[in-house]
Amino acid sequence: MVLGTSLAVFTVIHVALSLIGITSGFIVIFGMTRTKRMPALTALFLATTLLTSLTGFLFPFKGFTPGIVIGIVSVIVLLVAILALYGGHVDGAWRGTFVITAVLAQYFNFFVLIVQSFQKVPALNDLAPTQTEMPFKAAQLFALIAFIVLGALAFKWFPGERRKRSHSSLQSRSTTSN
Repeated sequence: MVLGTSLAVFTVIHVALSLIGITSGFIVIFGMTRTKRMPALTALFLATTLLTSLTGFLFPFKGFTPGIVIGIVSVIVLLVAILALYGGHVDGAWRGTFVITAVLAQYFNFFVLIVQSFQKVPALNDLAPTQTEMPFKAAQLFALIAFIVLGALAFKWFPGERRKRSHSSLQSRSTTSN
């Protein structure tokens, strides 16, 4: 039992959160490359991806696994993304911070999807039963390259928030420059 549900039900919830996070994440990142801001989908992406990582820690496990490391790093990256979006309003340096951390969080979630797919889907498992074979490595390399390209495009095109400066801050700048 996990959180009062059977392990099977908890797994379905975890996988559903993950797939919602991955789907909404791709929509958000593709939107970034087209200079589109999508506040509702971005919130959905960040929330479901964070919940995916957090629920991953509740599965029974033995020892410190690579999945736990990815989960810890993902939570940290997501917290920085949330801070950049809601605390920094993607203004100035927070824009780049948000883009990089959002794309990185999506990559981590997608990375785990590839790992799980090669473990659980029989046809993929037959191609790479130990995940050291070329099909697995090629899938991970392709994903990494795709995320680097998407991240670069998002970094280039995603608009930061243009907040109006107060009259007093503009006035203090003009008096200090004289």
